[in-house]
Amino acid sequence: MSADNSSNNISSFLDNVEVSIPRRVRFWLLLLSNSPSIVCSFLIIFHIIANRARREALQNHTIFLILILNLPVQLIDVDFYIVFTAYGSVTPPKPFICLLWWIADYGFYLGAILLMTWLAIERHILIFHDGWISTRRKRFLAHYLPLIIILTYFIVFYSTAFFFIPCENTYDYSVPVCGFAPCYQEYGILGRWEYIVNATGPILLENIFSIGLVVRVLLHQRRLRQSAQWRKNRRMMLQLFLVSGLNASVNLPIQLIPLAHLWGLPEQDGIQTQLYFYFLGYWAIFLFPFASLCQYPELRKTIKNTILCVILKRPRQTAAVGPAVRGIVRDRPA
Repeated sequence: MSADNSSNNISSFLDNVEVSIPRRVRFWLLLLSNSPSIVCSFLIIFHIIANRARREALQNHTIFLILILNLPVQLIDVDFYIVFTAYGSVTPPKPFICLLWWIADYGFYLGAILLMTWLAIERHILIFHDGWISTRRKRFLAHYLPLIIILTYFIVFYSTAFFFIPCENTYDYSVPVCGFAPCYQEYGILGRWEYIVNATGPILLENIFSIGLVVRVLLHQRRLRQSAQWRKNRRMMLQLFLVSGLNASVNLPIQLIPLAHLWGLPEQDGIQTQLYFYFLGYWAIFLFPFASLCQYPELRKTIKNTILCVILKRPRQTAAVGPAVRGIVRDRPA
């Protein structure tokens, strides 16, 4: 998935190679993973919207926004990649398609990572510092204002990077994501800023706060179990652990390999590994809705019952019973 190319040489390597998994295999992997994930995302979004209590529940807001930011990745980025694997090139080969692909692959993907970092921080507030959100003013400062800042920053940064930086993009229609390298990444400090502030820094912070939450829960386990909110807190923690573990296992190596190149690793080493992690990064998006289901037992039960009903349902066969009459053929309903 998207990450800053830390040097021009690394960018040139990425422009000319493609992950060695056969395109037909990638086609089916992406298609079969993305489709149920999109359905699950919409189910959770509608589940939150449809009920006022869920709409107003603070623990749902960040998850809702992450799902919204992930949708352009799934509906644009992944779909364009699926088309690429089917035709062997970017189709149609137009700059607008590449620009749209980059916006989804870089902007929305890294915007979701910023929100997942806040998700890890927010769980500390909701579980251990409920006094910080006890009044309307405190809720605004400790909950709504950070979300507003993150979304505003995300919109301003990537709108500026893609539409207002005076540089010229080069598009390569023969490789996925049109070459992996929007020109703003080599303009001034924007590339390094994105690498540190939008990607590597948030992923490291997310893991630090997630591990910190585990430690705090273990230290306060007895008191938490006595709380009436324990079941809700347990669901929030489980959801965070699943998402953070998945995010760290895929996205952290993506950011560390360019860092290793800066520290002396030969530029040709690790490129194919990095491309594999780029490709596996999609599964951080695909699996997020299913990890989020931990927090919605009612929806999970509904989905489970629906699936079981479809699987177990069999067409009923009945036969008409009546006196045999010679010379008359009775139609039997199927």
